[in-house]
Amino acid sequence: MADIDEIESGDIGANGSDETPQVGIIAQYVKDLSFENPRAPQIFQSEGQPQLNVSINVNATRVSDDVYEVVLRIAAQAETDGQTSFAVELLYGGLFGLRNVPEGALQPFLLVEAPRLIFPFARRIVADATRDGGFPPLLLEPIDFAALYLAQTENGQAQAPTGSGIGNA
Repeated sequence: MADIDEIESGDIGANGSDETPQVGIIAQYVKDLSFENPRAPQIFQSEGQPQLNVSINVNATRVSDDVYEVVLRIAAQAETDGQTSFAVELLYGGLFGLRNVPEGALQPFLLVEAPRLIFPFARRIVADATRDGGFPPLLLEPIDFAALYLAQTENGQAQAPTGSGIGNA
């Protein structure tokens, strides 16, 4: 059981105001999903091994005072014999409520932790789309968003928070 002294020495201010950082996922949603199979049905008779190109981008913007949108853009294209076998693009968004988060922790949270939380759901949608298109499911490997963020900040590519845009990685 918590001691009264521990509660009084916490971050709870006068009149019950709480200054403890708080984070919550408000919603997750598909903003845009595109799947193209331009060579169907001939592609299913091809015996060549496809070359796969995958790109992932993260963008974060402020929606209101304590609400931020984080969008994962996942694009994958498979080519067989120099021709597109399939192309899939997903914009998957998450709405996050953040309260009392220090400015220095805001961008790292939105570009590292938030995408880490929503990535498994976006990964499943991409796998389902490719499977439903007649191909084996495209199972993306887990992504180290922290390493990507650090690499971009070292190169000066991660945008600093300005206006309604928080940044991208």
